[in-house]
Amino acid sequence: MILGTGIDIIEVARIAASFERFGERFVNRILHPAEIEYCLTHKNPAPFLAARFAAKEAISKAFGTGIGAQLGWQDLEVKRKPSGEPYVVLHGGGKTLLESRRGKHVLISLSHTESYAAAMAILESAD
Repeated sequence: MILGTGIDIIEVARIAASFERFGERFVNRILHPAEIEYCLTHKNPAPFLAARFAAKEAISKAFGTGIGAQLGWQDLEVKRKPSGEPYVVLHGGGKTLLESRRGKHVLISLSHTESYAAAMAILESAD
């Protein structure tokens, strides 16, 4: 059963500007070390950074909380299977919310171009 859905789209240029202006401080605030490492392996990391930003926003919408007191940037991590398929790992408040909602897992889909990054998240129940 679907407990919640979320979607987000962001301009890659907005994330690129934040990364250029604030550098490590920006990415360390919103991403886990493995996410940063993956994004920075690309010649142009901005679309990959933006996709993860959009993913975390979409996940927070699926939970119905947004990013804030109950669910922070570091509570959500986007990883990749060997096939390239993204998946979500929840930490701290993310795990707590999933358990309180009797959820099983969060499904995620990412897409990006040079200009935009988008993500869709589905929160599924354990039933």
